[in-house]
Amino acid sequence: MDEELKAGGAPKYAQQLSRSLTFKENVLITLSAVTPASSVFIIVPSVVQGVGGASAIAFAVAALAGVFMAFCYAELSSRYPVTGGEYAFAARTLGRPTGFAMFVLALVGGIGILAVVALGTGDYLGVVWGSLHGKGVGVAVVLIATVVALFNIRTNAWVTGVFLFLELAALVVLAVLGFLHVDQPVSTLWTAQTLGNSGVLEGASWGLVAAATTTAMFAYNGYGTAVYFSEETREAGATIGRAILWSLGVTVAVEMIPLIAVLLGTPSMGALIGADSPMNYFLLARGNSTLNTVVSLGIALAVINAVIAMMLQMGRLLYSSARDGSWPDAIGRPLAAVHPRLKTPIPATLVIGVVSALAAWLVPFSTLLLATGANLLVLYAVVALSALVGRLTGRTAGASYRMPLGLTGPIVILAVMAYVAWEATTTDWAPMVVTLAVFASGYVYYYAYLHARRDERWTLPEPADEEADATGRPVHPDNSPNNVPTV
Repeated sequence: MDEELKAGGAPKYAQQLSRSLTFKENVLITLSAVTPASSVFIIVPSVVQGVGGASAIAFAVAALAGVFMAFCYAELSSRYPVTGGEYAFAARTLGRPTGFAMFVLALVGGIGILAVVALGTGDYLGVVWGSLHGKGVGVAVVLIATVVALFNIRTNAWVTGVFLFLELAALVVLAVLGFLHVDQPVSTLWTAQTLGNSGVLEGASWGLVAAATTTAMFAYNGYGTAVYFSEETREAGATIGRAILWSLGVTVAVEMIPLIAVLLGTPSMGALIGADSPMNYFLLARGNSTLNTVVSLGIALAVINAVIAMMLQMGRLLYSSARDGSWPDAIGRPLAAVHPRLKTPIPATLVIGVVSALAAWLVPFSTLLLATGANLLVLYAVVALSALVGRLTGRTAGASYRMPLGLTGPIVILAVMAYVAWEATTTDWAPMVVTLAVFASGYVYYYAYLHARRDERWTLPEPADEEADATGRPVHPDNSPNNVPTV
C-alpha cells in the first residue's frame, strides 16, 4: 500500500507519526492510562473488603504475576514496536485472523472501558460540587478528552504528566496519614479477615485471597499501553521494553505503599472493612472532611487523565487498523490520515471520541460492564500465547529485549488466566460469552472481507525505520522478512 516503504527487501511502514517522545514522556502517558490513584480508590477497596489485611499479600502476588505479563509485553513490543499494540503481536505470531479478532476485541473493549471510566468521574466531582453527577458529566469528560487528544503527542505527554502529578499527590496524602498513625500490628499485612454476618471480624480463607489476587492483578493493568506510542517514541525498539517494565514497577510502588499505609494506619480494621468506601472512611478518620473533598477532586482529575490517555491509545489503534487496510477505502483512507503539522491521527481520534460519548450516553452502565467484564482476561491470554508462540517459532528472535526465564512467563500467565476464567465463568458466565462473541466476530469479518484481499491488505510490514544512533547504525536493525503465518 502507499503508506509502506521497502528497505532491504522487506516492506516497512512509513514514519507518519511524530517520533518525538522521550522514554520518560512515554512512561508519563502510560502511567496516566494505568491511573494508579483510581485503582487505589476503586479497585483496592473491594479487595480490602474481601480479605482485610491480607490485601497486601494479594497485591504482592499480583505484582509478581504482573512481572511475568510485562515480560511478555516487553519482548513482543521490542520486536514489533507498532502502534497497533496487541493485535500487531497476535497477527504476526498467531496469524492474521487471530490478529484481527484481537483488534476487534481491543476496539470494542477499549471504547466500553473508556465510557465506563468517564462515567465514574461524577462520583468524585459530586463530592466537590453536588450538581456534577450523572451521565452528562461522563459525556463531557469524553468530549474534552477528545479535543485534548487532537494536539501533538508531546503536548499530551506533558498535560497527562501534570494530571499524573496531582493524582500521585492524593496517594501521598494516604501514605503519610497512614504511616503517621500506625495503630495495627505488622502481622495485619498477612492476616486474612472479613466481616461475618454478625458484623464481627472472622478469618477469611486463602482461597479468597487467591481470588482477590486476580482482582489485584487487573488493578495494575495499563503498562502495556506503552507500545501504542512506540512509533512516536525515540529509539523505541531499544527502549519500549524498559518503558513497560518501568511503568509496571512505578505502578506497583504507588499502589502498594498507600495500601500498606492504610492497613497499618486505620484506627479500626473492622470499620475499614465494613465501610462502603474504605478509603473515604480512612481519610475522614485520620484527616477531615476538607481533606476528603480535596482528595476526591484529585481522584476525579485522575479519572479525567486516564480518559485522555485512553483516547490517545484508542485513536492510534483505529488509525493503525486503517493503515493496515482493514476497511474499504472510502472508510479506511480518511481514518488513516495524519494531520501534517500535529502528526496526530485526527479523524480516527474523532471517531473514537464520538462513539465513546454515544456509548456513555446511550448504553446502560450494566451493559457496558457486561461487554468489558472479561475483555482483559482474553487479551492477556492472547498476548501470553503470542509471546509463547513467538519464542517457539523464532518470530520474536529479533527483539532487543528478551524475556528472562525463557517460556516461564507466558506459561505462568496462561495458567493464571485459565484459573481466572474458571472462577469467573462459575460466578457469572455472561461476560465471558459476550467477550468471546466479540472476539469471534473478528474472525467472521476477516474471512468475509480481508482473506480474499490478503495480498494487498493486512500485509503486516516491518516497523518503521528509527533514527540512527551515535555510531550511525539503525537502532532497530532487524530487516528480516516478516515470516508472518498466513491463513
